[in-house]
Amino acid sequence: MSLKVIGAGFGRTGTLSLKTALEQLGFKCHHMIEVYNNPKEIPLWQAAAEGQEIDWDSIFSKYQAAVDWPTARFYEELMKKYPHAKIILGVRNPEAWYKSAQETIYSVGKVSSKSVLRFLSFPRAMNKMTNAVVWNGTFNGRFEDKEYALSVFNKHIEQVKAKVPKERLLVFSAEMGWEPLCKFLEVEQPTTPFPRVNDTAEFQSRLKIFKYTSQTFLLKFIFFFTLLYFLFRYFV
Repeated sequence: MSLKVIGAGFGRTGTLSLKTALEQLGFKCHHMIEVYNNPKEIPLWQAAAEGQEIDWDSIFSKYQAAVDWPTARFYEELMKKYPHAKIILGVRNPEAWYKSAQETIYSVGKVSSKSVLRFLSFPRAMNKMTNAVVWNGTFNGRFEDKEYALSVFNKHIEQVKAKVPKERLLVFSAEMGWEPLCKFLEVEQPTTPFPRVNDTAEFQSRLKIFKYTSQTFLLKFIFFFTLLYFLFRYFV
């Protein structure tokens, strides 16, 4: 199986809605969520971010589509690797995109980097890879500089438009719905509404759960080692 659809849009441009829509159309779709579910991918994405050549098929062998970061960072390499794949560039109002990214995926990185969970191998590797691909690799460590981040966002959109042949490119936002997407992919249009998932409020509710979980883990961690201390001090 090879990729038929490559998403070149940054995270928080409706990528999870697009993933859901593509899967409804029959395209099994890769997304950052898949990296969380398949930690073995992390070293491969880390290597790609460091400029090493990797076997893309080892990541995408089970997928027909891929959207969101980390894929979007490597759309040029992927469109050469899969020359028949079509490219979907997710777009969004730049100000709305920045606000959403800052309040969701960027906040996750800040929370996890300060959480006790950062000492575990998976969160540590995930943070390192995400920084290499996105926050350092794409925004040069300057995402908090709003004007700079917006310039990177807008420049990326123009670069994709310039580099991808028009016949292979769809510039898309979730508000456009099924019609242009289905026409571009030459598939039948569903009668159900276009999916809209993972808005900022929904994401932030999950972030609160993550914060609570990490705090609970820390309390249990402290209790466990305090208990061990007293056991060894007074009973051994």
